[in-house]
Amino acid sequence: MWRNLASNMLTLLLVLLVAAAAAVAWAKREFTGPGISEVAQCVEIPPGASLGAVSERLAAQGAISNAYVFRAGADYLGKAGDLKFGSFLIPPRASMEEIIGVITAGGPSTCGTEIVLRVGVRETVMLLRDTNPETGAYEEVARFNPAADERPEAIAEAEQRGDIRMSLVVVEGVTSWQVVEGLKAASFLTGEVAEIPAEGTLAPDTYLLSQGSDRGAILAEMARRQEAILAAEWESRAEGLPYANPQEALIMASIVEKETSIPAERPQVASVFVNRLRQGMRLQTDPTVIYGVTEGRGILDRGIRRSELEARTPWNTYQIDGLPPTPIANPGRASIRAALNPDTTDYLFFVADGTGGHAFSRTLAEHNAAVARWREIERQRGLPADSPVQTDQ
Repeated sequence: MWRNLASNMLTLLLVLLVAAAAAVAWAKREFTGPGISEVAQCVEIPPGASLGAVSERLAAQGAISNAYVFRAGADYLGKAGDLKFGSFLIPPRASMEEIIGVITAGGPSTCGTEIVLRVGVRETVMLLRDTNPETGAYEEVARFNPAADERPEAIAEAEQRGDIRMSLVVVEGVTSWQVVEGLKAASFLTGEVAEIPAEGTLAPDTYLLSQGSDRGAILAEMARRQEAILAAEWESRAEGLPYANPQEALIMASIVEKETSIPAERPQVASVFVNRLRQGMRLQTDPTVIYGVTEGRGILDRGIRRSELEARTPWNTYQIDGLPPTPIANPGRASIRAALNPDTTDYLFFVADGTGGHAFSRTLAEHNAAVARWREIERQRGLPADSPVQTDQ
């Protein structure tokens, strides 16, 4: 009897061991093999979420086949406590092991719904974007221009949510007034702006926001970043530059920022103005005339008038010697670097060349020839033949 009982127990134990081995092998295949989702999935990890809650959410949305296997695999890898807050795009057929790698690695969110407040030179827009699960690319859901459009219902609803990403994108060359007006347009932000920050002191960059972010705190962070950038670039500046202090370099950087949108041209443009300062020539740059007209409050959406060229404002470098008293925009790091490390050239003039860039000249005769070529391009394009062409353009 005991022999039969022992034999049965041994048989049962073997069956259990075989079953356990089969279960482990199955779980390993489930964990490391291709996933069940045929399309990309946007996995959202809320702040403070537990592994259990995340695994159940993933199973419910069809990203994984088994929540228990997912949790056990994360425990085995030692990553159960490494979840990172955010929204992450998971490619089609991603294994559970690969998904755990994505949601524990961290980094910026790569999918989900987001509001982007973009402060640009010509317009400020608020974009509502969402991820297309089939392509993994962001697609625009709604767009809102605070200066011209009625706020779409989709954006109004999204601004009240606390579970979507929000960011501020400040483009190089915008003015401080434009930044403040852009922040005022975002109803999900809080706080009043007592005064417009000094021109040039705000760093163009991308800033992560959240529901209820304070406008004053955002501006303070922008100022902190710009101060750090200017200090670092000032320390690595070229020798013999005609600037008395970092503020003058910032003024020059703002002029360079407004004169060209081509990154490779910035050091050349800076060299023209540095050469002019060294020779006691007036800078004669159109963006300073425009700033004298608008004082940074909007754009001059027309050509410069002869009367404006001849008007003596603090910023009109056709009428004043040296640099204007303040920057004329908020320059990015590249323009600050160009102002502090310009190319070594003997250029004194530049004018548009019809390609989006500029033709640089050493002498007035060379410049006049370049101007004539630009005039011909204007004529061919049907532009007014009597529009003024200045020595810098």
